[in-house]
Amino acid sequence: MFTIEKNDPLCRARTGCLKTGHINAETPVFMPVGTQATVKTLTPDDLYQIGASIILSNTYHLYLRPGEQLIARAGGLHSFMNWERGVLTDSGGFQVFSLSAMRKISDQGVEFQSHIDGSAHFLTPEKVMQIQMDLGADIAMCFDECAPYPCNYEEARQAVERTTLWARRCREAHHSDRQILFGIVQGNVFPDLRLKSAQDLLALDFPGYAIGGLSVGESKKEMYETIQAMDSLLPRERPRYLMGVGAPEDLLEGIRHGIDMFDCVLPTRLARHGSAYTRQGRITVRNREYAEDFLPLDPDCGCAVCKGFSRAYIRHLVKAGEMLAHRLITYHNVHFLVNLMKEARQAIRAGRYMDFYHQFLTVYQIS
Repeated sequence: MFTIEKNDPLCRARTGCLKTGHINAETPVFMPVGTQATVKTLTPDDLYQIGASIILSNTYHLYLRPGEQLIARAGGLHSFMNWERGVLTDSGGFQVFSLSAMRKISDQGVEFQSHIDGSAHFLTPEKVMQIQMDLGADIAMCFDECAPYPCNYEEARQAVERTTLWARRCREAHHSDRQILFGIVQGNVFPDLRLKSAQDLLALDFPGYAIGGLSVGESKKEMYETIQAMDSLLPRERPRYLMGVGAPEDLLEGIRHGIDMFDCVLPTRLARHGSAYTRQGRITVRNREYAEDFLPLDPDCGCAVCKGFSRAYIRHLVKAGEMLAHRLITYHNVHFLVNLMKEARQAIRAGRYMDFYHQFLTVYQIS
């Protein structure tokens, strides 16, 4: 399923190949988020042109609407959304636990109210596995408890214990031979809890491991220290997935410490607010300073949007409330991160990842 092709000589970065189901992806890889079985404003053809090899969809949202049984009758997610490449489904744990005023957690599962219509639901690890098998994703994720940040040590410890309990039940309930299952390491920013969670999950021998519970409010320093610690705890021969992290500087830091897979809503969310990635940092193209700027969003970018449209035109679309603005900026932002991964792979293969890392961050202004 996963092979490592090249290790960088000066850090822990590596390139590899992940093959399973519809997935044939070079790693490190950025996975655009298609929560509702669509990457907002983009078509599958757009994603093919951009070079996306895996997209992420969300179990919680698809369970509530349109329902996993309908998607199963359509032939699974790939057929339902006309996407021929890889799909990973998040377990929905983060979404459920973000509904703090609308849910009740026990060792058995989570009782919650739908954010759509207020209806009552109860998700167990076994049910989450069945939903993901019905959805037909290539990679499924264990149901886990994501402790909030900040939280006290005891809250984080209980979340780790429950994550292990549920991971064991997910492992037992998952029986698809067309889908692989990843475990999710929790522990908040407490090193000993991260160690315990990793050890517990390693004993269950998952094909891949994810690092959850980051990019939820902790400092960059805390995030990076946790990622570095995970590098020494997770097996090198298995794919490693850093969940919900998508800022360019965070992606490069993750790669530096042996992370293979990333996802984040940031490129599409920024686009809806009129912001675009450039080599010099993020720009907010809706601002007045771009009203007569006829440069592309990023002069150093070769995507279809930057080849054909100016900042001034896209700003006009934003100010006029035209949907095309969101589509164009989203296309560019997703391309920017997918291409950043391509450049990182090239640098690793050349044995110069740290040069690439420093050169990029010397120019890129972190927002």
